[in-house]
Amino acid sequence: MPPEGRQRAFSSAAGLIQYYDMEETRALKIAPYYVLMLGIGAAVLVEVLNWKFV
Repeated sequence: MPPEGRQRAFSSAAGLIQYYDMEETRALKIAPYYVLMLGIGAAVLVEVLNWKFV
């Protein structure tokens, strides 16, 4: 029986994976735009450093 106030999650794969309907509210949320820009910026930085020092 789940503790009071908690919902029981759907389980599969013998209970190894659980799927929750509730969204995590404490997690750090980053817009996809910033993740994309960070990846492009990192790639440009690596290429510039590779060109400059190799």
